[in-house]
Amino acid sequence: MELSAKQIAELIHGEIVGNPDVTISNVSKIEDGKPGTITFLSNTKYTHYIYETKASLVIVNNSFVPEKKVNATMIRVPDAYTAVATLMQMYVDSQPRKTGIEQPSFISKTATIGDFAYIGAFVYIGENVKIGNNVSIYPHTYIGDNVTIGDNNILYAGVKIYQDCVVGNNCILHAGSVMGSDGFGFAPNENNEYTKIPQLGNVVMEDNCEIGANTAIDRATMGSTVLKKGVKLDNFVQIAHNVEIGENTVIAAMSGVAGSTVIGKNCMFGGHAGVVGHLTVADGVKMGAYTGIASSVKEEGAVMRGTPAFEARAFTRSWISLKNLPDLVKEVRVLKQEIEKLKGETKP
Repeated sequence: MELSAKQIAELIHGEIVGNPDVTISNVSKIEDGKPGTITFLSNTKYTHYIYETKASLVIVNNSFVPEKKVNATMIRVPDAYTAVATLMQMYVDSQPRKTGIEQPSFISKTATIGDFAYIGAFVYIGENVKIGNNVSIYPHTYIGDNVTIGDNNILYAGVKIYQDCVVGNNCILHAGSVMGSDGFGFAPNENNEYTKIPQLGNVVMEDNCEIGANTAIDRATMGSTVLKKGVKLDNFVQIAHNVEIGENTVIAAMSGVAGSTVIGKNCMFGGHAGVVGHLTVADGVKMGAYTGIASSVKEEGAVMRGTPAFEARAFTRSWISLKNLPDLVKEVRVLKQEIEKLKGETKP
């Protein structure tokens, strides 16, 4: 598909600086820009590339002020990253999507499937399953009994949804993700053996959630494990039983939340972050990579780092001191020797 700068500016409500008739037919990274492609600049670390990129069109923030000549046509918008995301989604939506039911697959006679569905080969759909409209279910996916799946969802290859779970509308589950596996519940006895505690609850995922590849969300022991609207989980994330994650919270790869913890809305977890069970984390909390939360975070908007976690600025100061620790130890030893020497000189 070929589009002009003028057409693109109209789509993203931007202001053109340069040739409005320049056309593009592909996308590129700003450092690898090629003629006939569109790229963007939002991170200031990449600013120097805009002066040398060969891309024909660059989307930039309104705040960008060139220090020298930019050869590419620019489109100014309030937020270049968001504008590019909008354009890319428009492109995805314009592509034809598969429909129909491939064989072999198994669909229970008691299951109901909405209009314009795509069911890939080797899909299993159990008893009393309800699937909405415009749902794409890719090959080798398992959907257990009594599962409800809303409209406009995508389940990529190998997704597993256990019985009784609920998926809202406009959700994406990437390959290999598991929703509704048993929570890690075992009761030790006097012989140091563990008796399994049946996990009788489910998982409820609200609208506009996205789950990364090979991420696992455990079903509740009783009640529901809940992902509120807009939650985004990266690849290889573990969400334990009876956890509740608030609206628009994002959790990066290799992170884990232990059982019965309540995470607020608009939180951000860096990679490898971990939260102990039975805690609460306030709204808007941000955790750096490898952060370990061992007690409830009550301050909204707190920025945490370290394990056990504490306030990010204090962590940075502590880390600077830690890096200097070998030199500090040497200084203490020297001072100690000087003190011992002075003590010896002052003895009667």
